[in-house]
Amino acid sequence: MPRWSVSRRSLLIAVGLAAVAVVAAALVIPRGSARPPVDVQLLALNDFHGNLEPPGGSSGKIDGVDAGGVEYLATQLRLLAEQVQRPDTLTVAAGDLIGASPLLSAAFHDEPTIEALGLAGLDLASVGNHEFDEGAGELLRIQNGGCHPVDGCADPAHPYAGAGFQYLSANAFVTASGEPLLPPYAIREVQGVRIGFIGMTLEGTPDIVTQSGVAGLDFGDEAETANRYAAELQEQGVQAIVVLLHEGGTQAGGGGINDCANLTGPIVDIVGGFSDAIDVVVSGHTHQAYNCVLDGRVVTSASSFGRLVTDIDLRVDPSSGDVVEAHARNVVVGRDVAPDAAQKELIGRYRALLGPVAGKEVGETSAPITRTAGPTGESPLGDLIADAQLAATDDEQGAVAAFMNPGGVRADLDAGPVTYEEAFTVQPFGNYVTTLDLTGAQLDCLLEQQFVTERVLQPSAGVRYAVRQAGAPGTAADPCSGTKVDGITIGGVPVDPGATYRITVNSFLAGGGDGFSVFTQATNDVVGGADVDALAAYLGAHRPVAPPPTDRITAG
Repeated sequence: MPRWSVSRRSLLIAVGLAAVAVVAAALVIPRGSARPPVDVQLLALNDFHGNLEPPGGSSGKIDGVDAGGVEYLATQLRLLAEQVQRPDTLTVAAGDLIGASPLLSAAFHDEPTIEALGLAGLDLASVGNHEFDEGAGELLRIQNGGCHPVDGCADPAHPYAGAGFQYLSANAFVTASGEPLLPPYAIREVQGVRIGFIGMTLEGTPDIVTQSGVAGLDFGDEAETANRYAAELQEQGVQAIVVLLHEGGTQAGGGGINDCANLTGPIVDIVGGFSDAIDVVVSGHTHQAYNCVLDGRVVTSASSFGRLVTDIDLRVDPSSGDVVEAHARNVVVGRDVAPDAAQKELIGRYRALLGPVAGKEVGETSAPITRTAGPTGESPLGDLIADAQLAATDDEQGAVAAFMNPGGVRADLDAGPVTYEEAFTVQPFGNYVTTLDLTGAQLDCLLEQQFVTERVLQPSAGVRYAVRQAGAPGTAADPCSGTKVDGITIGGVPVDPGATYRITVNSFLAGGGDGFSVFTQATNDVVGGADVDALAAYLGAHRPVAPPPTDRITAG
C-alpha cells in the first residue's frame, strides 16, 4: 500500500476517535495521480436468514422504524444505487443469508431466498455458519443449482437454477484435499480498477453447527487466512481489498446504527490481526448494527433480517489501485417505499406452493412471550420451549427435565392465536427432541459448562439451582472444576451425583452443540419428533399459554 505524508492509518484512527455518528475513513489522495480517482459504491447486508417477508414483533423494527422485507430491500438497494448515478455499484453480504429461516423459505430449503437475493442484485457473499446447517453438499447445491436430492424440485415449473451470486469460503477447507470448499476470493473490475473480495465465516463454526453440517470440513483462523489471500491478491496486482467476514462484535449500550460505542467482541482482535493490505471489513454474525474505524479500517455491520443496508463509498487511486478514501453509513430499509414487483411475485408464488399448513392455528397465548433474557439468563420463551419438550417426552421416555439453548429461539410470540408458521419461526432449525441419560455429576458439570460457553441453558419448570456470585468458572478443558452452580434440584429433590436422570434436549445440543460437550457423554439416546411439533402440541394443550416466570435460576 502507498505511504502518505500523513500516514493512512494514523489519520483513520484519528477519524475513528473523533466520529460519534456516521464514521468516515478519509484519506489523503496522493499527488501526481495520472487519472482522477475512481468512485465505487458497495451495498452490504448480513444475517438475512431467509426473511423474505417483513419480520414480525420486535424483530420487525430497527432504530424505531418498521423495517425489512425483501420487497422493500430490493427497492432500497436500487434507490441507493441510483443516488450515485454510476454503473459501478457492487452488492455484497457477510453470511447467514440462509438457515434459521421462516417457514416460507425453510420449507423449500431456502431456495426462495437465494432466488430473491439474486433478483435483488447480490453479487458476492461470504458463507456464514448457517450456510452449513445442511452440510457441504447442500451448500454446493445451493450455489450450483439442481433439485434437492430427497425432496426433489420445490416448484417443477421453475427448477432451481442455483445462486445468481458467488459464495466465497476462504477459511472453510475440505479436509481430504485441504482446498477451500468454494472460491476463497473474487476480483471485480470497476472503471478500470480491480477490487478483491475475501469471504470467510468464523473459525468457531464447528462449535455452533450440527456435526453433520461440518463433516469433512476444517475451518481456519480468520486473520491468518485473510492475510494469506490478501497477499495473493496483491501478487496479482490487486491493491483494493475488502473482507466479507461472518464474525462480529457488539456496541456498548446506547450506540446507534451508525455509531461505534466501545465495540467489543471477536471482530476487534481479528481486525487487529489483519495486514495493512485490507481496506474495508463487512462483518456479521452478532446481528448488531455498527459503523466503525478499527485499526485504520472501516468495519461495518448491518444488523439482521434485511432491516439495514450498509452504503460504503470507496475512492480508488487508478494509478496505484489502492483505496484512498472510504465512507460508510447504515440505512434503514423502511417499508415506506414502493415494494419491488418481481419480489412480490416471487413471494406470492412460494406462498401458494406452501399451501394452508402455514396458517393452521396450533394454540394461543394470553400475553406476548419473548426471548428477552432476565438477569440470570432465563427468558420466558426459552423456558416455555423447555417445558414443551419435557411434556413431549415425560410419559413415553420418562424424562424428568429438559433444557433449551437460547440461540435456538429465533422470534417472539405475540399475544393471541399462534399459527404453525409462527411456531416454526420461533424454532426453525428442524431439530428433533432427544432424550438421554446423564448422571447427577454430569448434570452438575453441564450446568458449570454454561460459564465456559457463556450460554445459559433454559431449564424446564421442575429444575431449580442457584448461581454463586463468588464461585469460579471451570475451564474449557475441565468445565467440571467450576464452582458456580449450587443446590440443583429436580421436582424439589436434590440431585444425587450417582443417580441417573432422563434429560430432554434438541438434537443440536445432544450432539454437543454450542460447546456443551457434556451431552456427548450421555447414554441411551432416543430421538423423537420435531421440536417445533412439541412446541405446537404444548401451545394447543395449554391454551391460552401464559408467559412462565423466569425464577428457575436464582442468584446465590
